[in-house]
Amino acid sequence: WYVKSCEKIKYMFPKAHAAAYVTNAFRIAWFKVHIPKAYYSAFFSIRAADNFDAASMVLGKEKVKNKMKEIDMQGNAAAKKDQDMYPVLELVLEMYERGLKFLPIDLYKSHAKNFLVEEEGIRPPFSSIPGMGPIAAEAIYEAAKQGEFMSIDEVRMKAKVGASTIDQLREFGVLDGMQESNQISLFG
Repeated sequence: WYVKSCEKIKYMFPKAHAAAYVTNAFRIAWFKVHIPKAYYSAFFSIRAADNFDAASMVLGKEKVKNKMKEIDMQGNAAAKKDQDMYPVLELVLEMYERGLKFLPIDLYKSHAKNFLVEEEGIRPPFSSIPGMGPIAAEAIYEAAKQGEFMSIDEVRMKAKVGASTIDQLREFGVLDGMQESNQISLFG
């Protein structure tokens, strides 16, 4: 049936189009098998950026499984965002099962929106933090490229971000070890 159908097609586009899809699928599969960190990093950066929630995904396999169970228990009543997140959770779980891991979000090493491949694992971007907008993520990334910050206040001023963004960074441990301000207390 397939061969007879192809013989009836008078122009090559459908054949070439199908061949291109198969070739592309083969390339993707090759990367997934042979260079998995590159595959997952690219997938999360390009295909899953809008549905990646670091709070549910970068804290280990058990956290991912718990989030999946939570969505399963809600069934059709699950929020659209959670339903859209489910396939990404499955891929994150697959990544963990293969022995790969996420690295902590880092003020100086993380990118604004791209997942980065490193020797020890994959480093999530600032934009993967729930509630972190793309403008704030980019501002933090650009400010961090200028050099080290002396305090949390300096992060806030150089990146021109608000208190809620600073709170989000605190929640993920990005600002751990930094002092609140450059001010020295004379009476403390």
